[in-house]
Amino acid sequence: MQKIYSGNQVKYLDQRFLEKSGMTSHELMEKAAIEFVTWFLNENFPKEIQILIAVGPGNNGGDGLAIARLLAENNYSIKVVEMFDSNQMLSPDVSFNKELLPLSIPCVIWDQFDVNSEDILIDCFLGVGLEGPLRDGAVVKINWINQFKGKIISVDLPSGIPAEEVAFVAAVHSDVTVSFQFPKLSLFAPEYAQFSGDLVVLPIGIEMPDSDQLFTNRYYLQAQDIKPLHRTHNRFSFKGDFGNILLAGGSYGKMGAVQLSSKSALRTGSGLVTCLVDEIGVSTIQTAIPEVMCIALEKLNLSRFDSIGIGPGWGITNRRELFIYILENYRKPIVIDADAINLLAENPELIRLIPKHSILTPHIGEFQRLVGPSKDYFDRIEKAKNFAKENELLIVLKGANSLIALPDGRQIFNSSGTQYMGTGGSGDVLTGMITAYLGMGYSPENAALCGVFHHGLAGELVGKSKRRGLIASDIIEAIPMTYLELGIS
Repeated sequence: MQKIYSGNQVKYLDQRFLEKSGMTSHELMEKAAIEFVTWFLNENFPKEIQILIAVGPGNNGGDGLAIARLLAENNYSIKVVEMFDSNQMLSPDVSFNKELLPLSIPCVIWDQFDVNSEDILIDCFLGVGLEGPLRDGAVVKINWINQFKGKIISVDLPSGIPAEEVAFVAAVHSDVTVSFQFPKLSLFAPEYAQFSGDLVVLPIGIEMPDSDQLFTNRYYLQAQDIKPLHRTHNRFSFKGDFGNILLAGGSYGKMGAVQLSSKSALRTGSGLVTCLVDEIGVSTIQTAIPEVMCIALEKLNLSRFDSIGIGPGWGITNRRELFIYILENYRKPIVIDADAINLLAENPELIRLIPKHSILTPHIGEFQRLVGPSKDYFDRIEKAKNFAKENELLIVLKGANSLIALPDGRQIFNSSGTQYMGTGGSGDVLTGMITAYLGMGYSPENAALCGVFHHGLAGELVGKSKRRGLIASDIIEAIPMTYLELGIS
């Protein structure tokens, strides 16, 4: 998994890498620019478009000048917009790359140019080196960039956003942010969602994990990380090898939640799925999903199940006694979602009964009810880390770039998903998937990682065609496609 470093660590890492490799800072900048241009070409932007590249006086501007030169070599029409004054000191790499810029690329001063005259603007004004509050002049320039009506692509970070805190005066509204080697933590913060757009992380090969100065417990989960986490099966495998799971949920008016969890578990690969529902829901479940079995309370024998998921659509009225029974009589890790989390919030003394390394899957509202309000995203993920460590549990904090907080203090941020998954029942689908992986014998960590990534990828795949019309059932039907996409049998 890709490590996530702080802004200061990234600067230290760059310097150490240059010392160890013998590469110059210009050569590293050139490598980053080549990766950006390769990505840009793969996006198939037509050659007829006009491209503005807004460059600042620091190294982010050096990236922009190198990108300008390379895009021009690929027959794109480029203008460089200088976001600095004629007497302003430039970094050595900005000066170097400015000298390399061919005369065919016009350079214009930002306040002497109509920003709305082109198709794409590449924002290379301020990057990860931003420290302290923005000066008034920088705010004016950012507001100028934001007048642009076309597509904005930010390099490193949208100008104005710090690397790892929620504190800004103004920021560029980007459609895409292209980050080199390490995704910056602030790009995962909902507070910056309107600025960062889609996130692309391009490797440039500068990681040096042997340095004591580079400790991090934060990681970025990507597609290439998933296949090694999966268990394999052979042609003699039978339904018992794929897990026998129990899903407790559903209530009057919310029986659909446990239906979604059950069907998603089956599509994920569960061999046997049983629902624990009130009598009113039995016929509904049996009719809607004939592959699923149902049991009533008096027939409750927990020992035969490989994993249990609790909470989707469950309600909290008259559930405490049954919840305690499950917590006290099933000692393997379980999945706790939705109303089961709300029950914990109302009865925090029950947290100590949860089997160690169980997985809680709250959305932001449920998490707030469980641990209290957070002042911002960074406070919230710190609370998730502490809760997971103190209680020896896993927290899957759902949302864009869902966070998996592990009992050992590691925090893993997911890369898959789409805004179109913001629809009722999406979380119920995830509960079924994670429970299914637990039932197949996956460790709690691998079950959470695989569940979260496949869930997001299924949403991505079906979102390409359904877009705003995507519903939770669509995610379920796309789960098998995720195995094909990742080459998993």
